[in-house]
Amino acid sequence: MNRMFALLAVLAVLLPARAVLAQYYGPDGNAHPDTQLVTELTEGTINPFGPPIRTGMSVVEKKAFADRLDLSPLHDLAVFHNGRVKIVETLANESVQRMTGRRAHFDLDRSGDRVRKITFEPLFTWLDIMIDPAHYVDRPVIGVNYLPLRQQILQRAIEDPVMREAWLRTGMVSPRMVDQLLTPVMDAHAGQEQYRQAAGQVDRAFMVFVDSWANLNLVAPAARERPWIHLGQLPENSPARLATLRLAEAWRAADADGVNSAVRELAELLPTINPEVYPTTRRGLESLYNNLNAFEWGYWIYFVSLVALVLAFGTGRKWLVAIGIATLLAATMLHGLGFGLRWAIAERFPIQNQFESMTGVSLFGVIVGFAAMLWKRQWLFGAAAAATGFMVLITATETGIPGVAIEREAAILNTSVLLKYHVTTVLTSYGLIALGFVIALFYLGTHYAAKYARKPEAVLVAESALGGGAVGNAPEPADETEAHARTRRTLKDLDTAHMMVLQLAFWTLGVGILLGAWWADHSWGRWWAFDPKETWALVTWIVYLIVIHVRMTGLKDRGLTTAWLSVAGFVIMLWTYFGVNLLLPGLHAYA
Repeated sequence: MNRMFALLAVLAVLLPARAVLAQYYGPDGNAHPDTQLVTELTEGTINPFGPPIRTGMSVVEKKAFADRLDLSPLHDLAVFHNGRVKIVETLANESVQRMTGRRAHFDLDRSGDRVRKITFEPLFTWLDIMIDPAHYVDRPVIGVNYLPLRQQILQRAIEDPVMREAWLRTGMVSPRMVDQLLTPVMDAHAGQEQYRQAAGQVDRAFMVFVDSWANLNLVAPAARERPWIHLGQLPENSPARLATLRLAEAWRAADADGVNSAVRELAELLPTINPEVYPTTRRGLESLYNNLNAFEWGYWIYFVSLVALVLAFGTGRKWLVAIGIATLLAATMLHGLGFGLRWAIAERFPIQNQFESMTGVSLFGVIVGFAAMLWKRQWLFGAAAAATGFMVLITATETGIPGVAIEREAAILNTSVLLKYHVTTVLTSYGLIALGFVIALFYLGTHYAAKYARKPEAVLVAESALGGGAVGNAPEPADETEAHARTRRTLKDLDTAHMMVLQLAFWTLGVGILLGAWWADHSWGRWWAFDPKETWALVTWIVYLIVIHVRMTGLKDRGLTTAWLSVAGFVIMLWTYFGVNLLLPGLHAYA
């Protein structure tokens, strides 16, 4: 069934079961497994919510109805989707994110004097698009993240410039617009890669809107090796099937009490079907992971720690030290808890995609910096650790880094336990490089602030009294001498801390590269093939080899040279870490 027919079926409030286009073929070698947004339906599967009936509710009425619902019993129900058993809350969050481009869907209420933005819980939105899809056909619900494509669609769809601008700001278009206008827009921009990629994203979002009901594999199988069962495959007289239908009927009638009753009944029934297979503990862990938001809260607590420790380093106030250490400990524990929960949920060491490696990089770097702070009793290490945790976590969580959703990974990543040691060691070295970069910034800031700072008023007066400011011929004021001494001590402390971190980075990266060669021989049958990732990792290591040799020379200001080399090494590491993965083809394209 083509896309037009599917949309017409929604408009006609008759959404029959249809063959799902998305297919999954098992990952082979380096191939990254395809994300299966919509599960392939077996023959005879029907929509357990029954044929959709247009409810006619306004946005305000939808919100009032949503506020009276208690969908919490459904949150931790198990569902099989995209190669793993997850919970319904996770599937709803992922589906709404894929469809709208946002963590939570919002709509616009234009009934009053001003336009109001009304936000809905992801689980409500996910259920509503399956039960009342006609409500959304002409509403902003399909996210279009590429602005030129969104502009082109809206220019063809809306004549009123004010209304068009309001739609443009939502970042979304309607399903009808996608169905009728995406192809003409793409015909006008054939061959433009950015348009092609954006159109693919929009098409996948449309698929989630039309076919989310195909993902209702909520029934545990009789044996673990067998596939999970769709609600629409249960017998018509099955209690779970009847409860699902009652839920949909009450939903369309805006009967909140009826929906809540059916929700509780369904939540009680599903775990009793093949209970020996139905998951228990892991559901609770995933619910905790979703609601804890450990990485988001973590970067804010890291930020508080960073501010406190930087101020403590400059002022020596003990109460600031106490706040900095306490918040750094809290952030590290929260960060580690999030990492550990993801480990338990994924049932693998979570370092196998960009998001996971970034949370790992920051965690390993923070742990080393925290330990160095306690060992050396220098709060600077804590400040650098907090800065690393803050910068990396905020980048991972707020910039759309791939891998946020817990999914299957490339088969090659599971061929040997050596991978864990190789990747963990390399990521630890990257965390240390980030720590060194932060300390280098502290060093450069202190150095150049002292070099170019305005002289105190007392010094200017003294110079004037000595005949025009011949500083070289005049005794230096005591306060200026003391200030220079403090600066030199600070730079010396920074340089000592910097070299300690960089030497650790040098050795851990070298060991990580050797472990990678060993793993490559085990997995690919060769030690070294000048793959882009291998080559640039070696280039990064050479930068720090240069740093070690620079320290052995007779340079006048080795600390300043080291700081600038550290900045250069960090930039090269970023290219090795991000650029090679995303821009250069190679054996590490899955990373």
